[in-house]
Amino acid sequence: MDSPGEYTLGIMREAGWYNQWLFSLIYSYLGGEMLEVGSGIGNFTCLLKKRGALTAIDYDRYYLKKLTKRFAKDVSVGYGDIAKGEYFFGKRKRFDCIICLNVLEHVKDDAKALKNTYALLKKGGKLLLLVPAHQWVFGTLDRELGHITRYSKKDLKVKLGKTGFRISLIRYLNFIGLWGWFLSSKVFRKKVISQNQLRIFNVISKPFLFLEECIKLPMGLSVLAVGEKK
Repeated sequence: MDSPGEYTLGIMREAGWYNQWLFSLIYSYLGGEMLEVGSGIGNFTCLLKKRGALTAIDYDRYYLKKLTKRFAKDVSVGYGDIAKGEYFFGKRKRFDCIICLNVLEHVKDDAKALKNTYALLKKGGKLLLLVPAHQWVFGTLDRELGHITRYSKKDLKVKLGKTGFRISLIRYLNFIGLWGWFLSSKVFRKKVISQNQLRIFNVISKPFLFLEECIKLPMGLSVLAVGEKK
């Protein structure tokens, strides 16, 4: 049986429109030499590779095999762990843009991971960071996925600032998804997201997500931040 993490990645692969929507939000920040941290099975890799030279890393050997098989022709794939600061590429390698989506919440020492990420950027380079929002929503789904914490905008702002980043964007995303997560994880104590739940989310959330591009809401399932290396 698949692990909760692998199962969830597989489910989210079926929500390709959601990844496309998220991609549209960060599109203007992408380009140059890019590094994707924690690429998993490549749900977002397939979109990022269209924007420039892409390197994809993960510390999980199983995912690396899948990534290599799927993207070996046009993406540089290899081992990397921002928690340890260990990578398959040379120590002097630097990037214009680092994409870190739903990864930081798995790291015990997130301050160290951010510091390691900062070191990988060229001056003026950008970190595009997505993390789960609001600790009060933390429940069974988070535990099964190996989440250590969830973040508020304030939390993330402080951590990025202490690392040295100049913050050019920070906002909540996916207001509708927040309440779906709350019900599944805190009320019904589900351990995985079912396909039926995803179908319901697909129907209900689409119009709201596109509305969020015009209206910034005070809460959401995730926090999106863009930090620039000074």
